Amino acid sequence: MIIAVDFDGTIVEHAYPEIGKERPFAIATLKQLVKDGHKLILWSVREGKLLDEAVEWCKKRGIVFYAVNQDYDGDDIDNPNYSRKLKAQIFIDDRNIGGLPDWGTIYQLISRRISLEDYITEMQQGQPATPKKKWWKF
Repeated sequence: MIIAVDFDGTIVEHAYPEIGKERPFAIATLKQLVKDGHKLILWSVREGKLLDEAVEWCKKRGIVFYAVNQDYDGDDIDNPNYSRKLKAQIFIDDRNIGGLPDWGTIYQLISRRISLEDYITEMQQGQPATPKKKWWKF
């Protein structure tokens, strides 16, 4: 899957324009997602030097993104048909409705292909959730 990941407030705590402390298990989870075969896009409001700093921060910790603020590295942003809307299957962002789950939960949702709603129900009932095939058709 292609997964778009926000930086400030998601991989690191909010400290913009500085780089905050890593959110617990963010880097380890992202590394595992890459190891599992997923492609990660850094999806950030940062631009220019601030974006370069975020990319370098991640690179120093072993995360190299498939692309940064575009669908793939080398996407032709000068093309008049270029769309800034990313074509990712999943977006990980602290601005989600309900906020950002912890990174362990994020990994469970992606690796098990279940929704957050099903995961919560599973935790409440103590029974494994069944993936909804129609929701994960990609």
